[in-house]
Amino acid sequence: MRRFIPVLLILFFMNCEEKSNTLLIIGHRGAMGHETENTLASIQKALDLNVDMIEIDVFKITSGEIVVFHDEKIDRLTNGSGDIESLDLESLKNLNVEGNHKIPLLSEVLDVINHRVPLNIELKGPGTSEGVIHIINTYMEDEGWVLDDFLISSFNWEELKNMRGINRDIKIAVLTEDNPLDAIAIAKDLKAVAINPYYLNLTKENVSEIKSQGFKIFTWTVNDAEQISNMRKLGVDGIFTNYPERVN
Repeated sequence: MRRFIPVLLILFFMNCEEKSNTLLIIGHRGAMGHETENTLASIQKALDLNVDMIEIDVFKITSGEIVVFHDEKIDRLTNGSGDIESLDLESLKNLNVEGNHKIPLLSEVLDVINHRVPLNIELKGPGTSEGVIHIINTYMEDEGWVLDDFLISSFNWEELKNMRGINRDIKIAVLTEDNPLDAIAIAKDLKAVAINPYYLNLTKENVSEIKSQGFKIFTWTVNDAEQISNMRKLGVDGIFTNYPERVN
């Protein structure tokens, strides 16, 4: 049975103060434990596994499109080589991704999700904010999405500042792989809703401090039963996982 998503969205987006033992299950690059990451097949698998949210990564390519891919280089996952940002749309379409997939456009991912669950868009490359907001606005106007269907995150805090300058209302989460307490100041400046830290850097103390400052905690990337249990005990609000079915 699908989770009662509206309740989870209220807990997350409205930043209510009621405590919940329910972890938000965020499909990492779709459900990359089952299908090639950031592909349409991975997105569909995450939906099939009843995730509460899906996370993807985006770059802007040289012809201007926003594409869904994780690495700066295409070498690891495709039959090509070089920088993802140096591609144009025609070159992109000619690439084959591991597992006989294609690199999707952000718009194609939105079409598959069809606003059934929220989407966490991680800004990987610089200069992505404007294109992402343009696509979001289009899907809000034409396809029934709403602003609360989106969460924007990045390790590139300057790009998050650019996003906030373009749109003052969109939900932002600050990604960090260092001491998560160091992200509190920028999270406040950005009026972020969450800090997304590496799970091995979390303790009972810093989780308590982050939450006392009013931020949700969505931690990455949590895949095995012991890790999931530990994060639940720490009181995080959600986890990014390659295997959504392992969270119960």
